[in-house]
Amino acid sequence: MTITISADFDAGNIEVQSLDGARAELTIRKDHKSDFYQWFYFRVDGAAGRALELNITNCTGAAYPLGWPDYRACVSDDNVDWRRADTRYADGTLTIRHTPAGDMAWFAYFAPYSSDRHQALVNRIAGQAGVTHRLLGRTLDGRPLDLLTLGNGPKQVWLYARQHPGETMAEWWMEGALDFLVSDDAAARKLRDAATLHVVPNMNPDGSARGHLRTNAAGKNLNREWADPTMDFSPVVFLVSAAMDETGGAFAMDVHGDEAIPFVFMAGFDGVPSLTPRQVENYDAYLAALEARTADFQTKYGYPKAGLGKANMTMSTNQLAERFGAVRMTLEMPFKDNKDAPDPVEGWSPKRSKALAVDCMRTLAEIIDRL
Repeated sequence: MTITISADFDAGNIEVQSLDGARAELTIRKDHKSDFYQWFYFRVDGAAGRALELNITNCTGAAYPLGWPDYRACVSDDNVDWRRADTRYADGTLTIRHTPAGDMAWFAYFAPYSSDRHQALVNRIAGQAGVTHRLLGRTLDGRPLDLLTLGNGPKQVWLYARQHPGETMAEWWMEGALDFLVSDDAAARKLRDAATLHVVPNMNPDGSARGHLRTNAAGKNLNREWADPTMDFSPVVFLVSAAMDETGGAFAMDVHGDEAIPFVFMAGFDGVPSLTPRQVENYDAYLAALEARTADFQTKYGYPKAGLGKANMTMSTNQLAERFGAVRMTLEMPFKDNKDAPDPVEGWSPKRSKALAVDCMRTLAEIIDRL
């Protein structure tokens, strides 16, 4: 049987340069109207029992070349359960080797989170008692922008994810967080009593469906649009920012993935002009409590801190910390593995992303009264 390779489906991204038996030369397509690329997701058919060699040859020019060393690609036999494949990186080429058991195999930069799964999540959570759904508007491609709200407490909490669509672990995290928040767990009940939680599970539905790494349909990096968003180029940021202005907020978490750093970590708002001691104390209290709760989180490795007044105010965490004078943070999970607790089979995974979300929500319940 002749092997074929395709990516013409939701979030698919690969271009076949050559295919010789079980050996392929591949390149990743750039985000639309952008030079960003790194996300890949494709399907191989007709390869049962054949030793595939898949060479992605344009890795040097990718958005984060330091993301390739020690990285292992994700592979699945059914597009549901994912594990890590034998992967090597050298001289700008990522080589994936795998022998599929069946005629079909799927490969991705991280386990995908499909548009269909997103809609199923929104529908399922919106149907739970005490949850309201609001259609904030439409994306540039006409997709719905969903906001889920639950709880009736006075503290206003915002959770939002996947500004960068290729960071699919962020929406796996969201699934874990939402399932926990609607549960009968004591910490979930405490959060619902103390806070009103506003949740945007996917900030970039267009980029997600298009197979982008980092941008929306207009080629805009949404996490650089928060100082002056527009309906013409970044309507999702414009609409979510306006909704945040309606409620204010005591706490917000922006959920992401990092290509290069093999740890879970948090980025704060240390460089905003109006930084206060109370903001810093509450931020530090959250991080300390989360680190004490789970071995999957640490504070030693992460991004360097900005000097006071040096923060990039186009980013949501900084913009909102300045605007509301409260605690904002950016959670980063690895594309590689958690070097502190490696998993040789799955690496960092959807399961661990969802478990981390539960730990994050339990930690929020622990410190919510001080916010």
